[in-house]
This record gives sequence, structure tokens and C-alpha cells, in this order.
Amino acid sequence: MTDPSTKRWPVIQDILKREGIARQHLNSFDEFLERGLQSIINEVGQIDIENAEYPYKIQLGKVKLQQPRMMELDGSITHITPAEARLRNVSYSAPVMMEASVVEDGKILESRFVHIGDVPVMAKSNACILHNFSTQKLIEHGEDPNDPGGYFIINGSERVIVGLEDLSYNKIIVDRETVGGNIVFKAKVYSSIVGYRAKLELVMKNDGLIVARIPGSPVDIPVVTLMRALGLESDREIASVVSLVDDLQDELEGSFEKAGDVPTSKDAIVYISKRIAPGMLEEFQIKRAETLLDWGLLPHLGKHPENRKEKAQFLGEAACKLLELKLG
Repeated sequence: MTDPSTKRWPVIQDILKREGIARQHLNSFDEFLERGLQSIINEVGQIDIENAEYPYKIQLGKVKLQQPRMMELDGSITHITPAEARLRNVSYSAPVMMEASVVEDGKILESRFVHIGDVPVMAKSNACILHNFSTQKLIEHGEDPNDPGGYFIINGSERVIVGLEDLSYNKIIVDRETVGGNIVFKAKVYSSIVGYRAKLELVMKNDGLIVARIPGSPVDIPVVTLMRALGLESDREIASVVSLVDDLQDELEGSFEKAGDVPTSKDAIVYISKRIAPGMLEEFQIKRAETLLDWGLLPHLGKHPENRKEKAQFLGEAACKLLELKLG
């Protein structure tokens, strides 16, 4: 009988021959330069300058990358190739230019591109000076035509970023685990924004109660209570956000029964506040609860009170996927 693993090698070899071993690195870096870098700037948007005598804003705009270059000892700027970077023990990098506008009272006073730093350039990427060079031209520039690229040159040394598999951000992932002989159903979301990541986990307990685990909360919070705190007050509204299918809504019975006597959003916030900040002043408790809802819970959907309804709908979708997993 033929070993099935031997049939895979021709396929793997064909993929490597057509795509090359560095293609995933090149595609990832090109994606970062074309869309990722700009999305980071867009996330920040603007910088408020409040210390000045006349407050104003710095509006952040387009980002562009110039050709790889280096500064000579005399202060002059020269373009550089990967081979030169290796020989001279320097980094193969390019300056990042960002459009910045000074805005005062809604009017743009000045706008220009400023240098915000240098980024290492991946060899053979779209930003590399060798991109689309012919074989002859590569040889003329001291490069190996068979070099696949996909690496950086830092202080003259070639460096490779090892690719790792990671969970997708801002996506609902459902799973079942065996804990103490019991099957536990979970829904997880790694909510991510620039510079911050928060994990939300929904867990269905043995009695049917679905609870939420949020960063900043030392206790589990019933998901129905959490959705009510986010602005969905009626049981019908909460059930409809989870699903319109009767079988799935029936699975919520345990969660509604054990959610506590919290008929309004205000009651739900008070309920949560007393459990995450016990023994504190009521004003401080409420503030902690509201901060948890706005900053700790699903920050990728926003960090303001007006984003709470959208977060409740996202929670409903996560609970729906959790129940669908349970029912098969």
C-alpha cells in the first residue's frame, strides 16, 4: 500500500517552484506597506495639542515610502542597494513620509509631508530597488538572480521574521473543551485596536447559564445582564439579537432565569458595578462598570457609550454561534 504522505511531495514541490519559498513573506510585507501602515495612521487620525496658547490639531493624512537610502559621513543622502547594505554593514531601510496638517478652528493652516522614521525594506519586495530587475541587471548590482528575497538587512546582516500562526483578531471563534469530564462550550474574541488587545470569552456552564469573561472584571458576568447593561432592556429584544430561531432561543432560558432581577440598563450597570468593585463608593463602582463596558469590552467596536448597542449585537452573534455549536 502506498504511503499517502509520498503523494504530497510533488504537490509541495510544484507550489514552491511556482510561488517560491519567500512568497508568503513578500505578500505580507507588501500588504503592510500598501494598506497596513496607512490603516495605523488612520486609526490615530489626529493629535490634539492642548498645551499651546491657542489649541489646535494635527490632522494625519497619507503615508508614502521613499526609496531605500542612507546618510553618508558628510551628511549627504545616497540611494542604496541590498548588496551595498551588506558590504557597508548598514541597514537597508527607507524613510516613511506622512502628510500632516495643522488645523485650527476647522481650517487647515499648513500642510506638508514630514519624515516620521525609517522602516526596514524587505529584499525583493515591491519597495525594494531590485523589484522587477532582470537577471542581467541583478548581476550588475551584485545580487544572486536565484535569491528569493523575503528577508531584511539590519546592520549588514540578513534577518528573517519567522512566520507564526495566530488567532484572527475581531473574529468569533467557537470551541468545545473537556473540563473535569464535562464538555464546556466557549466562544472567544480577540478584540484588537492599535496598541491594545482584549480577550472576550463566553462560556456556557452546566446549568445552561452563559457568562462573559472580560478583562478588568474579576468575576464572570451573565451575558443577558451584560447585554441589558449595553442597552437591550427587554427579554424579547435580547433573544432576537441572539437568534430568530426558536430552538436557539429556547436554549437561552437558563440564562434569563439566572440573570438576576435587573429589568433596566441602569439596574444592570449597578449589578455589574457591585461585583467588579465591591466595597467601594457607589460613584466609583458605576464609573468602573462604565469603563469596563466602553474600554474593556470589544474595544475594536468603539470606546464610547454610543457604541454599546453595537457591542450588544456582537455579543448576540457570539452567543448564537455558541448555541449553534452546542446543538450541532
